[in-house]
Amino acid sequence: MFSKLVTKSVAAAHGATRELLPSGYQTERVLRLSARSSSAAASDSNPYPIDPSDPQDGASFFEMVELYYDRAASLLTPRLVKDLSGPAEEREKRVKGVLAMIKPCNRVMAVTFPIRRDNGEFEMIEGWRAQHSDHKVPTKGGIRYAIDVCADEVKALASLMTYKCACVDVPFGGAKGGIKINPKLYSENELEKITRRFTIELAKKGYLGPGIDVPAPDMGTGPREMSWIADTYKQTLGHYDMNAHACVTGKPISQGGIHGRVSATGRGVFHGLDMFINSAYYMGMVGIHPGFGNKTFIIQGFGNVGLHTMRYLHRAGARCIGIMEWNGSIFNPNGIDPRELEDYFLENKSIVGFPKAQPYTGPEESLMYEQCDIFIPAAIEKVITKYTAQRIKAKIIAEAANGPTTLAADKVLRDKNVLIIPDMYINAGGVTVSYFEWLKNLNHVSYGRLTFKYERDSNFYLLESVQQSLEKKFGKAGGTIPITPSDSFERRMGGASEKDIVHSGLAQTMEGSARQIMAIAMDYDLGLDLRTAAYISSVSKIYNCYKEAGLTFT
Repeated sequence: MFSKLVTKSVAAAHGATRELLPSGYQTERVLRLSARSSSAAASDSNPYPIDPSDPQDGASFFEMVELYYDRAASLLTPRLVKDLSGPAEEREKRVKGVLAMIKPCNRVMAVTFPIRRDNGEFEMIEGWRAQHSDHKVPTKGGIRYAIDVCADEVKALASLMTYKCACVDVPFGGAKGGIKINPKLYSENELEKITRRFTIELAKKGYLGPGIDVPAPDMGTGPREMSWIADTYKQTLGHYDMNAHACVTGKPISQGGIHGRVSATGRGVFHGLDMFINSAYYMGMVGIHPGFGNKTFIIQGFGNVGLHTMRYLHRAGARCIGIMEWNGSIFNPNGIDPRELEDYFLENKSIVGFPKAQPYTGPEESLMYEQCDIFIPAAIEKVITKYTAQRIKAKIIAEAANGPTTLAADKVLRDKNVLIIPDMYINAGGVTVSYFEWLKNLNHVSYGRLTFKYERDSNFYLLESVQQSLEKKFGKAGGTIPITPSDSFERRMGGASEKDIVHSGLAQTMEGSARQIMAIAMDYDLGLDLRTAAYISSVSKIYNCYKEAGLTFT
């Protein structure tokens, strides 16, 4: 009887999905991914068509990550072999053995559990959590709520997280989780039930804990869900752990969150772009002048990442001429103001109808083919395929989304001298600030609290010392010598706030990682292939970690 009831409720839920399509790119992901798996005859209606005969265009997300890894490992192997001592055959075996350890996903947990919905019906919920690498602990990665979540996707995102963390020197292994639901079809009470039950399942099976596995927000989740996870863990398996709140990041400030986390990914995209767009070497290769001044950009996806990326690029002097969204796109060659668009979006829950831009006529995806300097995919994976890449006119692509470019498209764009700033680097701002939040939770004190007043007093004493030195040298015959701080120094005289420290740490992280990628690209003569350079940077760090730690029980 129970199984029949469950089957009936699941069927009803699927029917509801068809009748009440959710807003946002989650619906579009389902439709597009379904189209991709259908027959070739249906590909004409797919806005981002792939070539099923080309394995580099039709590879799954997880296969894409593995193929990128294979290319980096093949370039890295000869140097790693050369760096070891001993017989050549033994050295090669050891290097290949360690590299083979890095590639696969260590473990994947699948869980199914029932919930009772508000209408009294029961429904079975599916969820996954993948842990890709334990070379650093805890593992780290978001939890997403989307109807198309599957084991392949969480494995791909977990492996990408491993390389992303290594790329920006954040000491975490990679993980990812997801629940197969459309969150827009569930009440807040139902979502809380799902989240808390999933938390218990993760914790019972060793997939949650401050030193084990630390989730974060992702598609369909946010600070609310992270707060539920932290509270559930603290009240159950973590009730003896004083660091229980460090089991998850992206929490509200009142629950141990950190200032600057909401805008972190978008701010990271800005810093990543800033490093390369101000490089005369790379801008010379793509044929545009360095700097943000008068540069135009188009963003796909006006979510959290797209909004904050638009905001920071606008402040730097670039001009947003188009925004692509699932239910309509807008275009204004004279520029779109991010503050005005945000206000309109908050009031209307959509960018459609924004009075200071024109509705874009034609298919949504056609906006990505308009003439611009920078294209920023900030929504879903595999939107830049071999077909769409041939029509893109932008000279720089900043991958704010995970996996937006297929392998075939990557080659097409590089052959056109397009600079692709890879996802594993440029969207790492979120995990970087999550690391800061995790440290804050372990330290049980906010950044700047112990030094704020000391720094403020020290700055006033410095000005007083300068004044006394000048008066001692020149005298006070005409009265005291006033010392007036500059505007920029005056803003900093009060000491660094938590947000100041977070922003500074994020900027330093993105700048340092960009320099590493640039150096590797030049060392290996990779030209515009920054993705391979980023993978080489990550894989070499993970390799050294495994090599120096050795193997357990072998």
